[in-house]
Amino acid sequence: VQLQASGGGLVQAGGSLRLSCAASGRTFSSYGMGWFRQAPGKEREFVANINWGGGRTTYADSVKGRFTVSRDNAKNTVYLQMNSLKPEDTAVYYCARSKFSDAGDRLGRIDSSYVYWGQGTQVTVSS
Repeated sequence: VQLQASGGGLVQAGGSLRLSCAASGRTFSSYGMGWFRQAPGKEREFVANINWGGGRTTYADSVKGRFTVSRDNAKNTVYLQMNSLKPEDTAVYYCARSKFSDAGDRLGRIDSSYVYWGQGTQVTVSS
């Protein structure tokens, strides 16, 4: 399984970006997907995840109400729509494929619940 994240860039505070993560393979629709981010000098942190069918999503408190995770299983792609961006959202964003079809709220937030990781895409929000 290979994951290719794209859509990052430089945006002003208050702006929007949509990240995409395209997955190879024929099992995409069977597994949950997650987004994580890592800012310079900080540990990687959970952003959002979505279960296999898109019926359940979970968000970090820091992005709730501003970010939306979705997926298109026909296109083997998961998205992260980011609105009202803040300078503190600046980070490399990673998509990942879960070990589970639906990890639930707790396991879905944990790195070790994910088995495949994309290469990351840089998001920079200027003030």
